[in-house]
Amino acid sequence: MSSQFGSDRSKKFWPWSPRQARGIHLLPRKRLRQNPPTNRDKEPRLFVPFRALGLITDNVPFVLQTRSHKGATDGPRIHLLTCLGKSWALWEGGKMGLLFVGPDAPEQISCLAMDGDAVWAASGPHVIKYLRGKEVLRATNPLGTNLSFITVFGSQILALTEDGRRMLLWDTSSGDLDSTIEFDIGFTATSILHPATYLNKVLVASGQGNMQLWNIRSQTCIHKFSSSRLVSASNAPETSDVPSCAITALTQSPAIDVVGIGFTSGEISVYDVRADERLMRMFMEGGVRALGFRSDGHPILASASSAGHIALWDLNSGGRLLHMIRGAHDGAITAVEWVPGQPVLISSGEDNSVKQWLFDSPTAAPRLLKFRTGHHAPPHIIRYYGDDGKQLLTASRDRSLRCTSVVRDSRSFELSQGSLAKKATTLSIPLASLKFPPITSISYSSSRAKDWDDILTGHTDETFARTWTMQSKKLGKHSLGFADASKGKSKERTVLGSVKVGFAIFNNTPLLMGFSLSVLLHAAILALPVPLLGMCTCGTCSRASSEKHSMLGLVLLMSQVGSKPARKKEGRSVTGLASDALNTTVIASTLDGTINFFDFHTTKLEHTLSLPSTAVSILLHRDSGLLAVVCDDMVVRVVDIETRRVVRELGGFRARVLDITWSPDSRWLVTTSLDSIIRTFDVPTGRLIDAFRTSSVATSLSFSPTNDFLATAHVDSVGVYLWANRAQYAEVSFQSVADDDINDVKLPSMQGVVEDEALDALSALTVQDTPEDPFSTPPQLDGDLITLTLLPRSRWQTLLNLEVIQQRNKPKEPPKAPEQAPFFLPTLPGVEPRFAPEQKTAAETKKDTRRLQKAAAGTQSIFLEKLSACDIAGDYEDFFSFAKTLSPAAIDLELRSLVTLDSLQTFIVALTQRLKSRRDFEAIQTFQNVFLRMHAEVIVENPELQAGLETLIQVQRKESERVLELLASSLGTLSFVRETL
Repeated sequence: MSSQFGSDRSKKFWPWSPRQARGIHLLPRKRLRQNPPTNRDKEPRLFVPFRALGLITDNVPFVLQTRSHKGATDGPRIHLLTCLGKSWALWEGGKMGLLFVGPDAPEQISCLAMDGDAVWAASGPHVIKYLRGKEVLRATNPLGTNLSFITVFGSQILALTEDGRRMLLWDTSSGDLDSTIEFDIGFTATSILHPATYLNKVLVASGQGNMQLWNIRSQTCIHKFSSSRLVSASNAPETSDVPSCAITALTQSPAIDVVGIGFTSGEISVYDVRADERLMRMFMEGGVRALGFRSDGHPILASASSAGHIALWDLNSGGRLLHMIRGAHDGAITAVEWVPGQPVLISSGEDNSVKQWLFDSPTAAPRLLKFRTGHHAPPHIIRYYGDDGKQLLTASRDRSLRCTSVVRDSRSFELSQGSLAKKATTLSIPLASLKFPPITSISYSSSRAKDWDDILTGHTDETFARTWTMQSKKLGKHSLGFADASKGKSKERTVLGSVKVGFAIFNNTPLLMGFSLSVLLHAAILALPVPLLGMCTCGTCSRASSEKHSMLGLVLLMSQVGSKPARKKEGRSVTGLASDALNTTVIASTLDGTINFFDFHTTKLEHTLSLPSTAVSILLHRDSGLLAVVCDDMVVRVVDIETRRVVRELGGFRARVLDITWSPDSRWLVTTSLDSIIRTFDVPTGRLIDAFRTSSVATSLSFSPTNDFLATAHVDSVGVYLWANRAQYAEVSFQSVADDDINDVKLPSMQGVVEDEALDALSALTVQDTPEDPFSTPPQLDGDLITLTLLPRSRWQTLLNLEVIQQRNKPKEPPKAPEQAPFFLPTLPGVEPRFAPEQKTAAETKKDTRRLQKAAAGTQSIFLEKLSACDIAGDYEDFFSFAKTLSPAAIDLELRSLVTLDSLQTFIVALTQRLKSRRDFEAIQTFQNVFLRMHAEVIVENPELQAGLETLIQVQRKESERVLELLASSLGTLSFVRETL
């Protein structure tokens, strides 16, 4: 076999032989047009941003809106507005379904607000108003500083600058700046609250722990609340700029004049604004981030901390702690809100989640009702699951394994690790501390997911792998490790020094794991029985199962790689494992730069391929047998497992390669590296055909099995980003990409702007906007050539011999009249039974008037109308295009209908002009033949038609000679080529 892909494989990638390929390069090339660069050149070549997945919320508090409709029986409708960085998302609170996503703002959004159907967002120095997801108004801070807080106050929107020195007031309808309020030095405003029933008055909280009551209409400060009265003496700041007592939460209670105030020190004050006195005081560890008063008649206050805990306080008992939900979120909680009139508490946190808590009774502990969550740490491994390309397996440093749906966000879920929440509550420890260590590798097989666990994961600092089941959405029954053979029947797993799971794969039948070889003293292979994969453990079933499924089992590869003693191979460890499509060969890569091929059944080493550098990881495309090896010298080498040789070396990386993925047809290899560039290589040619730079490093990527999307995970984002493959939907010409041609591309957004633009473009398509088909024949190749109609030859043969065909198909005898139907109405004779209408008498019949006769004589067919409408000096394109659509019988009838001298003269001119244009040559010859046979006598008897006929004869003779010359030239060239070859 050949060293480059093998003889059979070369036919797949190379459509020509080497001799033909060399002949292609000898063909003359056309000179390329030197066009100036346009914006189109900056567009992505192969992958375009599509949308982002897995983003729920960030550190900006959500906004709750309830709407009650007349006659509604299912309660008020709940809408949640969350921030997604530069965009926002609107959720339906009933089923936590995503309604729509807003467009990207110029900068990161710092605060959100809702006013009816309008959504307000503070982005940098701008306040932007959206209606149904579209920007309708934008107001800009004239000072140019960023805005940190906004709130809607009647017909105005109030905003605080980032430095807390000013409050700006804009009109919500026009966007005009109404006024600006400047605070005193030493007062840094952080939030605004409108106390209920207070007309034109707002409370402004500060980072120094004090508050001020302002009348925004008169722009005067009515009252100042000192920090000494708001907090306890032990927590009071010694100086005015101590940040430990900054106000972080300010909310209105159901009681008039009473507000709740939360501080960074963890103190909570229920304060009477009118009396300027504190009613009660509570304390919460971790600092208060949000407060919320229950509004359905039960005096309960909910507080949230930066540690992720939610505390519930009974205000009737003087602020007694009622319940503490520890670990409600895996990060700091940004907001808590009670649904008006319902025992439901909604919370959001920096862990990228929104949760609803239901209180079954006033004193009972709440339970989790509904939630939408995602990764709260950037995922570092993503892999497509299944063959439909609708699900993604994602693993993150938050110790979770999630299934992300590409089709619908509500179908995403986290695979359960057991009842950890109950255990964490009992032990009073964080939930994250009970989860498994971070996942280092993932493998799956969905072929028989109903029979046993179908997902296998390896974890950090663990000597065994875990199984998962996608069908049950939870952890599997088995932990696959190895046992000490000297213990015989012992089932305890023994940790051998520093033995760690280096890599794991889960194919259709076998399950393989690679281990560190630095501590192994002998060659050992351990085969465990089939029941370990979840089958029956009794003796009879095990015996029968082993006979039926002899290929199933667990093989722990712990043998020496090579023929030298193991003591001389210290530090040599397995970095990757793979098996071929038939499960006959096991491939293992090692840190010393070797690719080892083992026989799966006999476990013997068949071949060792040495590489010039360390093999960091491998990825096998099972259908094509191509193995991609990521080496430490920043080169990706492609190995053909049939010939067991390196067939391609893909370089050009500026930093270490992090991850690779194959396209479904194995033609492309997509890589990501530490230089933030995602590269796509064409494997048959070895060329770099696409490369683009992202704003952050892509740590992992995966190609869809349906070849339509590329999924990437990035180091600074908790989402998964999809890139659409343009080659799946349009013609893309590939050229080699140089380092100067690498463009910066923005990450996709949750809204999917590219998708909307594509849909808008499709709705506006017309016939002229359709792209030109490269395989279609143009109307005229060259002005010196003769072009035919491209219609079948039988059409013109039928028109020439139509009279013969009609005589041949003439019936031998007239059709017989059908038997009269047993009905009283008279019928007419014919093929089809028809009723005989009652004949009118001669007196009742009306004679045609001259006007009707004149109108009937003046009517023209479409054939004659198009003939008369064309320009005499033109090529009669419209007329002949219509004539080519008619059947031979219809053309014959239309030609016989040319009875006037003007119509005959016009038709002769049309034939002449079409001959001069050198198009539809065989159709013109047919029309001439039939036309002259029909109207020869009329043309001879009328001298005024003979001038046009002589012109037609001259043009006909000239074009016929041209055709004969072209045929003779072509025949001569063909005979020369035949004799030469």
